[in-house]
Amino acid sequence: MSIISVRDVTKDYLLGKTHVHALRGVTLTVDQGEFLSVAGPSGSGKTTLLNLIAGIDRPDTGSVVVNGTDIGTLNESDLARWRSHNVGFIFQFYNLLPVLTAFENVELPLLLTSLSKKERREHVEASLKMVGLEDRMRHYPRQLSGGQEQRVAIARAIVTDPTVLVADEPTGDLDRVSAGEVMTLMDRLNKEFKKTVVMVTHDPRAAEKAHTVMQLDKGELT
Repeated sequence: MSIISVRDVTKDYLLGKTHVHALRGVTLTVDQGEFLSVAGPSGSGKTTLLNLIAGIDRPDTGSVVVNGTDIGTLNESDLARWRSHNVGFIFQFYNLLPVLTAFENVELPLLLTSLSKKERREHVEASLKMVGLEDRMRHYPRQLSGGQEQRVAIARAIVTDPTVLVADEPTGDLDRVSAGEVMTLMDRLNKEFKKTVVMVTHDPRAAEKAHTVMQLDKGELT
């Protein structure tokens, strides 16, 4: 069963005075439980495609349907609510708040929900345990290694039990050992917890974990 359906999507940007065709008629289907890696040179439209799937951006033409919802039809508040329930986003540079502990960073998405403080704590502790950092929950980002910071970011992405995980160069800022640990974790989330994963990466070792690898070049998918 397809969980993501991208149909004939185009997206253009103005970069200064230059008109950029980020995506040109992209069509893509991702089945539930799939692990898809999208490769391609810088500027090929990879992050734009991720942002559209995650509901962070909207297509100029075409449709993006995720978990049965055409996200292009939602207003901003409905889109934010939809995103908080359906998508976990993992960034290259972690995007952790330095003034918050690992626990507090992971708890952030839950503050938008109706969960009680006790329920939030249970969810956060379970997520940090899943990424192997239950003993670091009171540490601040500056007290963690890069690999540990990325694992906190993954815990934050999964704490709401999202339908889809989207990852933008999740190993791009890590050394080889830390990158391997992160990809082992991503593989486990896919296989053991049945998470659908869409990942952008330049790293061929990271792409090896995916079931399917697609190439995006000059806004076109091959």
